[in-house]
Amino acid sequence: MELEMHTVLAQLLRLAWIAGTLPILIASIPIPKLNFFHTILLGFARRGKIMHSSSQKFTLPQRFFLHFYIVASIWTTFLLVATWCYAYTVVPPVRESSAYSTITSYLIGGSALRTDSTTMFQRHAVWQAVFLLLLMEAQVLRRLFETIYVFKYSPSARMHILGYLTGMFFYLAAPLSLCADCALDVFYFLVNLVTKFIVVGKDHMPPVEVELWQVVNPLIRLGWRHWIGAAVFFWGWIHQQRCHKILGSLRDSRQAEEYAIPHGDWFEIVSSPHYLSEMVIYGSFVVATGGSDLTIWLLFVFVLANLSFAAVETHRWYHQKFEDYPSSRFAVIPYIL
Repeated sequence: MELEMHTVLAQLLRLAWIAGTLPILIASIPIPKLNFFHTILLGFARRGKIMHSSSQKFTLPQRFFLHFYIVASIWTTFLLVATWCYAYTVVPPVRESSAYSTITSYLIGGSALRTDSTTMFQRHAVWQAVFLLLLMEAQVLRRLFETIYVFKYSPSARMHILGYLTGMFFYLAAPLSLCADCALDVFYFLVNLVTKFIVVGKDHMPPVEVELWQVVNPLIRLGWRHWIGAAVFFWGWIHQQRCHKILGSLRDSRQAEEYAIPHGDWFEIVSSPHYLSEMVIYGSFVVATGGSDLTIWLLFVFVLANLSFAAVETHRWYHQKFEDYPSSRFAVIPYIL
């Protein structure tokens, strides 16, 4: 039954990413009969400078992007802390049973959890989820900081309400997709913990013993592909930070309405390097998992499709806005798009 529930959660997430990706792929097919669908989808996707000033119906201020990263930071932090506690308490690396945290005994009614009750695959999946959520935490916290202190949204910048809802869903589903294989186990762990607290009371809860080395050691021992994935992640992370700083510096004040051609870093290659670096970041999750997690693959494909669709329109806007716009720049993926 538990395995079936895990499968249901993973399938729901996969269906969600497929449902989000297919309309974008269909709208991107260069067939005249599909132009109306492309126009409709583009109306939902437009925001900021590429949204027509006359298209104000069902829109929200673009500064509401802040909501995404507040929610993402809280949600990702919660998943990270809960999964890390579960990993340390219930699925530690193989060691003497005496070294287990005392949390284990009261969660399961006083009996010790045997090391062999958790398969190697389950242990690996849980600690891998912690690793991926740590990377996601670094991403959403930086985006939260940038939205508050770096970006200077124009008062007139708007986005469609469906785009807002899509963004909110993304930042709830993306972190969950990174820990889908163990999310329900973590949920049951928290329910049991809260139940035990309510039943026995705070004064009767056993003390928590934490060995710092055992908290981080399983992450270090995960494997080479995880660290290659982390290297790819921070490569994209650093470039996105630089590109966002460039975009933020284009406006001297929050009241400025004029746009300028951005230069520097990956802007010399593509029109939307912040989208390119986002693709690199989510691609790093695929690398870290060795390409073995279908849910993360579908998340990555959604990011590719969504950002490519937006980048092509941004690229077109730049060429229409600036006669001297560099013709050598690609939209988002060098030498491809």
